[in-house]
Amino acid sequence: MRLSFIPRLAAVAAALMAMAGTAGAADTMLRLSSWVPPTHLIVTDIVRPWAKAVSEATEGRVEVQILESPLGSPPAHFDIARDGLADITYGVHGYSPGRFVLTEAVELPFLADSAEVLSVAWWRVYQRMLAEKGEHRGVKLLSLWTHGPGHIFNSVRPVTRLADLDGLKFRIGGGVVSRIAPALGTVPLAAPSTKAYELLSNGVADGIFFPYESVAFFNLIRLVPYGTAVPGGLYSSSFFLVMNQRSWNRLSEADQQAIMRVSGETLARQAGIAWDTADRRGLEAMREAGNEIITMSPEFLAATKERLAFIESDWTAVADREGVDGKAVMSALRDEIAALSTH
Repeated sequence: MRLSFIPRLAAVAAALMAMAGTAGAADTMLRLSSWVPPTHLIVTDIVRPWAKAVSEATEGRVEVQILESPLGSPPAHFDIARDGLADITYGVHGYSPGRFVLTEAVELPFLADSAEVLSVAWWRVYQRMLAEKGEHRGVKLLSLWTHGPGHIFNSVRPVTRLADLDGLKFRIGGGVVSRIAPALGTVPLAAPSTKAYELLSNGVADGIFFPYESVAFFNLIRLVPYGTAVPGGLYSSSFFLVMNQRSWNRLSEADQQAIMRVSGETLARQAGIAWDTADRRGLEAMREAGNEIITMSPEFLAATKERLAFIESDWTAVADREGVDGKAVMSALRDEIAALSTH
């Protein structure tokens, strides 16, 4: 009787060997540290699809493992990749004030109504005019993208003019918006997006500058019943996807080329599309919940542009000091946005 089990045992052993062979098929396993919740669109619609694309592009030679827990705080993630604690990370440039001054170009107000358009335009202009300045030194820059246009949300009152913002406390994430907030009369409270619910629910903050998607994802809809949509966006945030330079150098040239085929502008476009889709859903959810969403009037928009005009002139001055023609960068960025918006 015991002999009758031999064929079955052999089959099981063969299956286990096949599974082991499949699991070990990748020549290189790259660890990616992720700091947003695993249900956030950065993971579900950007990072995971990209990891799958990397595997397919390299014919399984390179696999990306998304770690279950982050290896540090959100602002630490650039250094986590640079120092080799993880092979790959993503992050927000604005979470490290003063470090990525040139990336603030894409965060300026009133640039675009679409994350796809802005992300693709940003990658093109950055590669052409800013990459050589080395703000991402120590890592391999795989892609850049932005979230959707940021708007105004609060728990106190409808915002139909600048005076309505006076004295309200707004959570901000850093970058250009840290200068926009006080210029509009609000009191800025710097904190990562993951702290938004806590600040608003406890009454520490009265409002937030966010894209529609983030209001819905972080469960803020009932906390900020008043929204003011800003044509072109009040701001955006620049994101990076980077890889440890030593990890990159260990890859074959063929695999490096394969990875860049699914990164760069390709990923910037996919990330932008994902954010635009989520923004539409977020806006629908707010309207279904009965939130009051108004569009900034032409008079309000003109007054806001006048109030914030210094933001761009300040940035171009900084860019000039860094050896970059700031006005030329902004002109090129707007030209790319205009061209992409017509397609």
